[in-house]
Amino acid sequence: MSRLQEALNAIAPVDAALLDKAQARLDILTKPKDSLGRLEEFARKLVGITGDIRPRITRKVIFTFAADHGVAEEGVSAFPKEVTRQMVLNFLNGGAGINVLARHAGAEVKVIDIGVDYEFDGKGTDGLLKRKVIRGTRNIRKGPAMTRQEAIDCIETGIALAQEYAEEGAIFGTGEMGIANTTPSSAMIAAFSGADVESVTGRGTGIDDAAFKRKVKVIEDALTVNRPDPADPLDVLSKVGGAEIAGIAGLVIGATARRVPVVVDGFISTAGALVAYELNPLVRDYVFASHNSVEKGHRVMLERMGLRPFVDLDLRLGEGTGAAIAISLVEAAVRIYNEMATFADAGVSGNNA
Repeated sequence: MSRLQEALNAIAPVDAALLDKAQARLDILTKPKDSLGRLEEFARKLVGITGDIRPRITRKVIFTFAADHGVAEEGVSAFPKEVTRQMVLNFLNGGAGINVLARHAGAEVKVIDIGVDYEFDGKGTDGLLKRKVIRGTRNIRKGPAMTRQEAIDCIETGIALAQEYAEEGAIFGTGEMGIANTTPSSAMIAAFSGADVESVTGRGTGIDDAAFKRKVKVIEDALTVNRPDPADPLDVLSKVGGAEIAGIAGLVIGATARRVPVVVDGFISTAGALVAYELNPLVRDYVFASHNSVEKGHRVMLERMGLRPFVDLDLRLGEGTGAAIAISLVEAAVRIYNEMATFADAGVSGNNA
């Protein structure tokens, strides 16, 4: 049995009885019932994910997967392909947005080369996790992004990382870097949902009107040429996806199989989570959606999975920035759940109104 199938088979439903026990504790804390809103939801969900009635977060890790995309040659991004490798070096140097927000959240950042069309060697590459499966995907306007086996290899790379870092008290965040990767993400949600391409396509790095029209046409052509089968998630991923998207799908699957919560970043990360969900819908109960991206297709993805984002801050950077912010909120929820006094502890009369 493959590593992918083993991980999918290991995913179990959350225990409804544990969720009830978590709610019972929340209801006796010194506050009006449900008054901490979604923080209570987050704490209850974490109990269900971990199987621990008193969970704690002791390690926070954000995985930023990097890969190149052949479709960049179609002029669908405001930045050239070289920016992928340049930003990887920026991550490693601690100078990117994800580094700043991860420091704020007390999280580690693990940068993974899963598909960059460049060999990282020598000075400035210490700390890079070299897990390259391909040197960039092929141009989806002309044919499949990857072979099916390449897509599986990328997923299994993510699963292996999840297994390597999984431990009691861990929480994962997802992030990515890949010039032009909003194009395959839009293609994927159009393929899965059947939605009109323009309705799920955004401006990515801030392209102008002419480039946006070209981007929509490129995606439409990619879907016509490749004809991805929405009933086969691996077909969609391999034909119009990306290596970093596949890696994120694997990380989500691997974490879920090990009962580790995953906070998913924006549009591209959610494309990866969507692949995981399409392969096993139980994934949904182990995933937190950090924010609502300005990319139009993101909400369609979230609605398909039945996930409600934490915040809407008009973010569109990626890298894992939204996940870093949301991990702080999950940690706040757990501290409320564990550290707030009960009515009995504080000698306060209960309020059941």
